[in-house]
Amino acid sequence: QVQLVESGGGLVQPGGSLRLSCAASGTIFSINVMGWYRQAPGKERDLVAAITSGGSTNYADSVKGRFSISRDNTKNTVYLQMNSLKPEDTAVYYCNADIRVYFSGPYYPYWGQGTQVTVSS
Repeated sequence: QVQLVESGGGLVQPGGSLRLSCAASGTIFSINVMGWYRQAPGKERDLVAAITSGGSTNYADSVKGRFSISRDNTKNTVYLQMNSLKPEDTAVYYCNADIRVYFSGPYYPYWGQGTQVTVSS
C-alpha cells in the first residue's frame, strides 16, 4: 500500500512564500515522475510543476520564475517552493507520483489528499 502525505499549506499574504512537501511511503520499488497539481473552486485540476527521477523539471507558464520543484530520492519526497504568491495561486494543491511497487511492474499514479493554499491580505 502506498501513501502520499502532503504538508506545508496555509494562509499567506500576496508576495509571500510557502513550501509544500509530499512524502511517499509504503511498498515502493521506484518512483518516476513526481509533481504538483492544483485545483481552484469551479476549475479543473491543472499541472503546476513536475520533476523526473533524474531531475528534469517542467512548469506551468503561470508559475515560471516564481515556483521551484525539487525532490529527495533518498526520502521519496518532493517539494514545491512557492515565492511571490498571488491571489490567483489560491487552490488545493495535490501531490502526484508515478510509482512502481515491484520490479518490472507498471508505474501507477498515486495522489495525495491535497493541501489548501490561500493567498489573501
